[in-house]
Amino acid sequence: MHENGDPCLAHALSSAANCADLHQHGDIAPRASRRGLFRAAGLLGAGALVSGATTATPAVASAGRHDPDGPRFTLVVMPDTQYLFDEDRGDSRPLDASLRWILDHSGDENIVFLSHLGDLTQNGLATEFAAIGKAFTVLDRAGAAYSVLAGNHDIASNTTDQRGDSPYLRTFGPGRFARSKSYAGAGPDGYNSAHIFTGGGRPWLVLALDWRPSAAGLAWAQSVIDKHPALPVIVTTHELAFADDGGQAHLSDFGRQLWDDFIARNDQVFLTLNGHFWPPGRTVLKNDAGHDVHVHITNYQDRYYGGGAMIRLYRFDLARRCVDVETISPYFQGLPAAKRNELAELEVELTGDANRFSLDLDFPARFAGFAPVKPRDPRPASKVLIPGTLAYWRLDDPAAVKDLSGNGNDLVTASLAGTAPLTRSDEHHPDQPAHASLRFTGGRNKGSYLSTKDGAPLNKLTLDRGYTIEAFLKLPADFTDGHAWCGVVTRADTGADAGKTGDDPAEPSATLNLSSGAELQWAVFPRNQNRIATNWSHLLPLDRWWHVAVVNDGTHTVMYVDGCPVLRNPSTPAVGLANAGKPWLLGAYQYANVVEQTFYGWLGDVRIVGRALRPDQFLTS
Repeated sequence: MHENGDPCLAHALSSAANCADLHQHGDIAPRASRRGLFRAAGLLGAGALVSGATTATPAVASAGRHDPDGPRFTLVVMPDTQYLFDEDRGDSRPLDASLRWILDHSGDENIVFLSHLGDLTQNGLATEFAAIGKAFTVLDRAGAAYSVLAGNHDIASNTTDQRGDSPYLRTFGPGRFARSKSYAGAGPDGYNSAHIFTGGGRPWLVLALDWRPSAAGLAWAQSVIDKHPALPVIVTTHELAFADDGGQAHLSDFGRQLWDDFIARNDQVFLTLNGHFWPPGRTVLKNDAGHDVHVHITNYQDRYYGGGAMIRLYRFDLARRCVDVETISPYFQGLPAAKRNELAELEVELTGDANRFSLDLDFPARFAGFAPVKPRDPRPASKVLIPGTLAYWRLDDPAAVKDLSGNGNDLVTASLAGTAPLTRSDEHHPDQPAHASLRFTGGRNKGSYLSTKDGAPLNKLTLDRGYTIEAFLKLPADFTDGHAWCGVVTRADTGADAGKTGDDPAEPSATLNLSSGAELQWAVFPRNQNRIATNWSHLLPLDRWWHVAVVNDGTHTVMYVDGCPVLRNPSTPAVGLANAGKPWLLGAYQYANVVEQTFYGWLGDVRIVGRALRPDQFLTS
């Protein structure tokens, strides 16, 4: 374990900082074709006021092309830059390059915040702070969101946050951030500060704590968390953990105290970041609530050129529920290759498990204890009966599935010999209007299904001007080849019944089906073609709910899965539905007028509209 303790002769031009004191540490499937013909057939956030602090009025700022609502955003972390600002021995160009890189990439990286982890300077001198303070003005002018904190080299290391005035406080105290729109205030001491940025459409709280926060300082930090009980919290401080040579992090003696007294007690804290020691490393600890807290140590001052103002990119991906971490040096990256010496070449990017890794982080589950995602309320049928609705079924009562559109297309239950009836389930897609579904336990030549009655108005419609067919479905984890081609929605008439002779006329005139690989397929005989037109989805992961929509605008058909258009949508014009006036089947597939496969899984709401809908008009909207 190394740390940047007493001032020493190492400086920015060193290739290794081996003169720092050594301190003792504390506790530490390929698709199965349906039939042959189908093989070939689509940087900134909102601040919040904190009492007892110097604050700026909360508002959303704009200093780049970043998207505060996008599900992917980047937090930049910069550790110890002290050797770059060491009396007359430093070089500000690496820091300048990193700060400029952050501004230049605020759009493509969606950078929302920068956290500096302390030890900005080597000796805490006013001249050193004047130099680094000037460098940071580029962020101030751009309105960029950032935090800094004092490391042991920035102040008298034997003092707490009650030390009073210092060059650090005069340079990076509350006055500097008064106009920052992410700044949420500082404690009365001025050395502990709070910042709120917006990423992924939600606010996040960063607490930048002093090298040695006092009891009063931690009480203030606790008051900030108490005033924002639903915000995820990132704690940044200079010393918390160190790492062994294998990259495994352990709490230092002081880190253990900070953990016990503050971090472990606050379930909102899910990530901590500190510098001070090297090498970098990480660990996961359990807090008092039994939840994971990711503890990361990052510091590169021991490397060539004092670390070259190396930065670490924490790329949050709320869609994939992970954080991808990368460590780079914009300064060395920006040098022409011909001007990089041998040591500089090694610093362009750092790899290995300690510097380039991904964290699986289920954000809704981790934050459920303090910011639970409220389930969407059920919606009455009247809210989804949009103009053009031909049929709307809520599959919540197997004994009576009414057409809630009022058009008389009620469904009746039918069963193959010796099979179990349909059963009601409370399972449903999170965006489904009705919070219920029907469980189908079908298969080959068995199972129950639903059907419109003979003479139902829907049966005879050809929908030449377009249509939208929507359904919610879930396939069990044991969905296998034996359940292939179980119908979701199918016409009871065949192509031959409708006068079609191309491809296989014994196929249904229209069917929304699932292959053995759980691919959705819409196969239809359009009125303007003598052959089957097909749309295919990707392979759907099992044991989760999906929404599918088949949309025809009178000319072309597009399949959407969870509101996203799939690849394999045909460009050949397809007009209407060829049919002979027979019923519609839900949860079944027929071939040559014989129901031979029934659905296996759950089906929720199903709606048919006689026009093309936009995704924002789907049942999920």
